[in-house]
Amino acid sequence: MADNMNKHNRHRGREIAVATIYSLDINSNLPPADEFNLFQGMNEEEIALLDDETKIFASILINGTIENLEEIDSIISRYSISRPIEKIDYVDRNILRVSLYQLLYDSETHPTIIIDEGVKLSQELSNEVSFKFINGLLDRFVKDRR
Repeated sequence: MADNMNKHNRHRGREIAVATIYSLDINSNLPPADEFNLFQGMNEEEIALLDDETKIFASILINGTIENLEEIDSIISRYSISRPIEKIDYVDRNILRVSLYQLLYDSETHPTIIIDEGVKLSQELSNEVSFKFINGLLDRFVKDRR
């Protein structure tokens, strides 16, 4: 999955994946009951501006996360000592989902990069202290897998 994509494309792909899964989650449509707009919340012009690598990367993250949601959510539940999964903020929960999908199924990207990206997304999209929660949960998961 890591191939030769540049950091910007990969970061943008993660943003799109989190936004799409967030949108499905907040509308109680996870996993999607039927067809869904792969890039929720983006209009046709915005989608047209995305390069193919970003679209493909985002698609892999979205579909992979949704396909493995039960396993991913069970990991979040196991590692979220301070709060049950349904009490985790929607944005944070979906950053964790996309990050854990990558940690589980993307052997080409170093776990440190995946954790750093989850933290960066949290700092950009969530509240001031969420990044610590996300960093801690993902870090514990990676350390336990070693």
